[in-house]
Amino acid sequence: MYNGATKRSHMEKETTKGGQNDKKLIILGFISIGVLFLIYFRFEYQEITPDAVQPIERLGTAFYVLFIISIGMIGVGLRKLQKRVAATGNTTAISMICSNTLGSKAKKTFVITFIIYGIFFSMTSGILVYQPEVIFSYHYGAEIPSAHVTPCCGPPGYMPKFVAYLTEHIGINIVPINLLLQIIVSYLVATNTALAVNAISITKKTGGLGSIGATTGLFIACPTCVGSFLSLFIGAASAVTFTIAVTELQTLFIAITIPILILTPFIISRKIIRSQNNG
Repeated sequence: MYNGATKRSHMEKETTKGGQNDKKLIILGFISIGVLFLIYFRFEYQEITPDAVQPIERLGTAFYVLFIISIGMIGVGLRKLQKRVAATGNTTAISMICSNTLGSKAKKTFVITFIIYGIFFSMTSGILVYQPEVIFSYHYGAEIPSAHVTPCCGPPGYMPKFVAYLTEHIGINIVPINLLLQIIVSYLVATNTALAVNAISITKKTGGLGSIGATTGLFIACPTCVGSFLSLFIGAASAVTFTIAVTELQTLFIAITIPILILTPFIISRKIIRSQNNG
């Protein structure tokens, strides 16, 4: 009895410790990104002299190294949190979300959706640039292939930019805040898709998922499409005039979509719980 109680107590302590560690990783990752934005914003507006150009460029490179490390910390923390919550075997909404996105089918759905949606997001947000009518080496004087960090100047989160010319018509233009937004939205879309696919397979016998599925599809399908959609109705002559408005509207739509993408898995998971209880 004593040994069993001791063992359970030890396991509970390990679970609590693991929970604290994964949450710390997630929180530390987001704090690190915020600090990076503020620190770089402070340094980039120092007086720029010819001697200061190279140090600022090195600072921009270091920014992206630390930025990627911070994103990696968040990713590892989320993965550990997902496994730990799923292992509890509880029937709460968060536990159902974690457990129903861990299977091999859910993993494949998640990875495929994350990659495809990430590429699409990159194209609609201007991270991945394809300009067939422009020759980069001629119009921009760029070396093909080449890459560089543009260290200055802009508001927090918008600098430093990473620019790469892959071919004469294909390039990469990374703005830190856009890259972070792309990863967050792609992760949420992939999670929603993986959960929805699994939920449909679980509840197809009982039915009743139609409205939830329709709602999910509406908001996870394309939160970045609004700019491209509106551009179809804007003539070439008016494109410049409406560019800022369309960009702001697209950003606003994505900002509205993120809370919905977070809320939708909880709605689906509760639907799964009710379906299992009724079954």
